[in-house]
Amino acid sequence: MIVSTAVARRRALFVLTFTLLVCASRLITESRAAGAFAVGKCGAYGQAYDYPAEGAARAAALKQCNGDCKAITMKHACAALSVDMANPCGAHGYAVKPHISGSLNEATRECYKYGGKECVIRAWACDAKG
Repeated sequence: MIVSTAVARRRALFVLTFTLLVCASRLITESRAAGAFAVGKCGAYGQAYDYPAEGAARAAALKQCNGDCKAITMKHACAALSVDMANPCGAHGYAVKPHISGSLNEATRECYKYGGKECVIRAWACDAKG
């Protein structure tokens, strides 16, 4: 089968356009990769992910958290909060790591490190790449 030059050009233009659209959508997704996790007393938390800027993510996470809360940021990562179910207002731990498994494990270890007896994951969040 012989393909005309015009048909070959149209196919090449289509492939080029499709490739550019895929690349552009990836850049847009990656630029929305700021997140924050707010941690407070007695298991209080707030989370925000895939925001265009860290400041906006921090503000959104703090707004969701009740009480005196501290915000930690995550960019292309995951955050987790672990609390002691025996005493939710006691020991807790949190972590930010590149992957969810690392953040869950580290948050639980931190809770036990600070005296937790029955530490469980209370909340977690990942941004666009975590």
